[in-house]
Amino acid sequence: MTTQSLTFATLQTFADQLEETVRESGEAIMDVYESDFEVDRKSDNSPVTLADEASEEIILKAVAKIAPDIPVVAEEQCAAHGFPEFEGTTFWCVDALDGTKEFIHKRGDFTVNIALIIDGVPALGLIYVPANDVLYRGAVCPESDSRSAIVERNGERTDIAVRPKPANGLTVVGSASHQVKDAMEEFLASQDVHEMIAIGSSLKFCLVAEGKADLYPRFGPTSEWDIAAGHAILRASGGNVKTFEGDDMQYKKESENYRNGTFLAAGIP
Repeated sequence: MTTQSLTFATLQTFADQLEETVRESGEAIMDVYESDFEVDRKSDNSPVTLADEASEEIILKAVAKIAPDIPVVAEEQCAAHGFPEFEGTTFWCVDALDGTKEFIHKRGDFTVNIALIIDGVPALGLIYVPANDVLYRGAVCPESDSRSAIVERNGERTDIAVRPKPANGLTVVGSASHQVKDAMEEFLASQDVHEMIAIGSSLKFCLVAEGKADLYPRFGPTSEWDIAAGHAILRASGGNVKTFEGDDMQYKKESENYRNGTFLAAGIP
């Protein structure tokens, strides 16, 4: 499959197929969530559970069936087998359970994340919240710039978009588990802030994309799979993700093991 064949219609077809996948992954996650599960540690000391592994297995099978020619970078696969080698910057980027700490502590704000990066840019993203049965989905065609962003909640689909800057001040969203306190306090002091929200996982991107928050500054470490789906959905809803120097986020940072620097996800210019 060539980049040129990845039209907006193709992206929407992929998304339709992957909706079933993220829901199936969500069911596998909730089966573990409701059990007496064990927590293991990866080589970087980050936690991992059977839910992470079961969800990723479902996703890897699905994307291999949907688009077998597109490489995959998936968190648990990379942890177990190393980073895949492939040409180009078009690939699936998968975090089968984002917010493992939230999952372990039974907080509910954990997500399933699938993104398609096309020529280094997040073009398709799905984020599913298994504990609440909420689905976010966004697509932006690299060729035509056609775009669509939706949320499905209680069986009802709604188009989503970022909001204009509120007259009463900004809502800033930050991490519930990985906050860098001094950097965040300095950032908040530099902005006209009305409200601060702390929440786990890629839901921070979703709040901005849905117009419920305006900025998501990130100062702690993340990997590309942590942000790719949220980045795609935010782009589709009219927002962006950039470094604090104003540069676009780069994907397929092989020399840095796909690690990101600090960034600002924004729904306002």
